[in-house]
Amino acid sequence: MKFTACLILLALPASALATAGGSDWIDLTGHAIGLFAIAIFALAYVAVMTEEVTQLRKSKPVLLAAGIIWAMIAWIYAQHDLPGVVATAARHNVLEYAELLLFLLVAMTYISSMEERQVFEALRIWLVRSGFSYRKLFWITGILAFFISPIADNLTTALLMCAVVLAVGRDSPKFIAIACVNIVVSANAGGAFSPFGDITTLMVWQKGIVPFQSFLLLFVPSLVNWLVPATIMYFFLPDAMPKSVDEEVQLRRGARRIVLLFLLTISTAVAFENLLHLPAVMGMMMGMAYLQFFGYYLKTSYGKDRRAASRRTADSASERRANDRRSDTGLVGDLRFDVFSSVSRAEWDTLLFFYGVILCVGGLGFIGYLSMASEIMYGEWGATRANIAVGLVSALVDNIPVMFAVLSMEPVMSQGQWLLVTLTAGVGGSLLSIGSAAGVALMGQARGHYTFMSHLRWTPVIALGYAAAIMVHMWLNESMF
Repeated sequence: MKFTACLILLALPASALATAGGSDWIDLTGHAIGLFAIAIFALAYVAVMTEEVTQLRKSKPVLLAAGIIWAMIAWIYAQHDLPGVVATAARHNVLEYAELLLFLLVAMTYISSMEERQVFEALRIWLVRSGFSYRKLFWITGILAFFISPIADNLTTALLMCAVVLAVGRDSPKFIAIACVNIVVSANAGGAFSPFGDITTLMVWQKGIVPFQSFLLLFVPSLVNWLVPATIMYFFLPDAMPKSVDEEVQLRRGARRIVLLFLLTISTAVAFENLLHLPAVMGMMMGMAYLQFFGYYLKTSYGKDRRAASRRTADSASERRANDRRSDTGLVGDLRFDVFSSVSRAEWDTLLFFYGVILCVGGLGFIGYLSMASEIMYGEWGATRANIAVGLVSALVDNIPVMFAVLSMEPVMSQGQWLLVTLTAGVGGSLLSIGSAAGVALMGQARGHYTFMSHLRWTPVIALGYAAAIMVHMWLNESMF
């Protein structure tokens, strides 16, 4: 039982922790309801991990499991005439989710808007047409994934870079397989040193445990985590040139300005958190207003720009082509912009999945497994071993419930240890293809080329990067431990 509790890392909400020490809390760890709740969560997570095979959206099983778990808990407490205790804990979980939901919704809306304005497609086409060799593309896609994921997110970045790899590597399956592994490792590593790069880092920042600027201390360890396996994989790449591809794409009107507004939104969120001591989500929602007002401008000026473009006459075919490429000043073939269409294109399955995970883990923690897992990991093992183990567990189980569990446990740790668990939870998922959303998504996108087994071949060298990153962090940031 101790080993099971340690692996699952079941969490207890902060509000429930206060209740747990009182007389109103009921220990259900040895009760049939508690054991059944673990089984329900385990079955739900098996369904999540087999999503690519069953084609069952990952939100469905965890939403069902969350409802069942909390219903069972509420039924037991109702028998003891304590319904208010469960309601308080459940509401705390919902509030935790609401803050995360609004934050991610704004970020996803901006990413969707940039996709609709063809920002990412333009980057992909530029890389495809540049005439780089396989080995150069290996490094370019890895570097871009490392530096784009801290701003966008590791999943979106990985999908973009994988599209490039598939476009140029269609004649080299070996290149596609190795490049996809490199992209997953790089995107996960890049997301580990930024609050916006991964859900786990976002949760740590929103909790107020690690300030925004302290995440930058993980830059070098994250870079080492990617460079070690990338350097080894480089020597196994084919030394050849891909076939050239002749393809064009136009940025749609307002594309560049939406990118700038996204950067302004991130700055606003950081300012709200660090300068005004308000929740960062309030800054993100203010950033949504930036996009809405700009969307209003694009919508109201759409017809005027098209009429002005139709009145312009070009003296030559070359001038007409030049006018067509001026995508930010009223282009031919543009589409009317609607910000709420971008909202609708957000990853709602992912957002609902987060709800199910947070409620499931919070419910299992309320049952009473927190003290068991916390005593074993942070009491008997010690913080360093426990935090390294968190990364290893995240290779098998999604890092979101793992990190939510650790945050809810609230172990007493130094700032260096909190940065360590942020690093390991962020990059530990790279050890297996199923350990991160980026890996799972790429297995679907590059089906037949990038598989669980093709990733597993490189797990030993990825593990070298994982160990090296931990050692570099403990060396560079020794004063924080």
